[in-house]
Amino acid sequence: MPANLTPEYLAAEERFKEAKTVPEKIAAVEEMLATIPKHKGTEKMQGELKRKLSKLRAELGKKAGPRAAAPVYYVPKEGAGQVVLVGAPNTGKSSLLARLTNATPEVADYPFTTRRPQPGMMLFENVQIQLVDLPPVQAEFTEPWLPQAVRNADGALLVVDLSAADVLEQVTDTLAWLERSKVVLGNTGDIPLPLGFVRKPTLLVGNKSEQPGAQENFQVLRELWSMRFPLHALSAASGAGLEEFPRAVFDLLNLVRIYTKVPGKKADLSAPFVLPRGCTLLELAEKIHRDFATQLKFARLWGQGKFEGQMVQRDYVLQDNDIVELHG
Repeated sequence: MPANLTPEYLAAEERFKEAKTVPEKIAAVEEMLATIPKHKGTEKMQGELKRKLSKLRAELGKKAGPRAAAPVYYVPKEGAGQVVLVGAPNTGKSSLLARLTNATPEVADYPFTTRRPQPGMMLFENVQIQLVDLPPVQAEFTEPWLPQAVRNADGALLVVDLSAADVLEQVTDTLAWLERSKVVLGNTGDIPLPLGFVRKPTLLVGNKSEQPGAQENFQVLRELWSMRFPLHALSAASGAGLEEFPRAVFDLLNLVRIYTKVPGKKADLSAPFVLPRGCTLLELAEKIHRDFATQLKFARLWGQGKFEGQMVQRDYVLQDNDIVELHG
């Protein structure tokens, strides 16, 4: 099959030949990858370009020193929790971020569009959850700082392309690469992790659910991976499955929202305290103020399945959407 190279590709190739510095060569190769036609006739060329890009980046890192070779991009946490989007190239992570948040990431149908963390805030009812799009995980080249970004997060979204023939490899390759960096995604049972490893709660997200064959692939993923991950199918393009998605992410973080009130007044339901599931009334009081915790005797409770003003003690385990009135 002929390559049918575009004028933009040929111009980038010419810039590569004329480049004098490594950064100039990297920019030219990235442009070649962006503009090369994506079909079977160019698969070998795409592979060669990716290998060339990887070598150039490694060369640049050696020249600039270890700090430049492995930059660390830290995204301060905001909202109820920070969740990172990880996965293979072209799974639609950036499109998903753009649909769900106020972020405006660059979205394109070629690899390596995302080079740095791209944060955005997603609204779930009355709380904000921070989503952070990360560069793709790929054997040829993955940003060396990426595992640390996953370590810092509260959870992860493992995004796959449900329309792709290699959807199973997208999961296994991403998991394997991260595990080589001592990061484990999802529930792997009660076996203790080796020293230095971390485990992150993870939602397996099947994107492009509107594409032919996507639903069949999603069922295969469910059969193979439902013991390790909760799964959610959606489409960043059509919007299918997006309405229920924020709830799935909130549930992944295993949080509860608690509202407080003073006697005789209504609770402010717009600004909850967000706590880990399993927290007690005493821990809520400590979060409000240290003196509150020492003086706390009991609380009155309003919530689902409770009668209004039910008295509870300091060791009561809080439930999502409980309204509490603290008494010292």
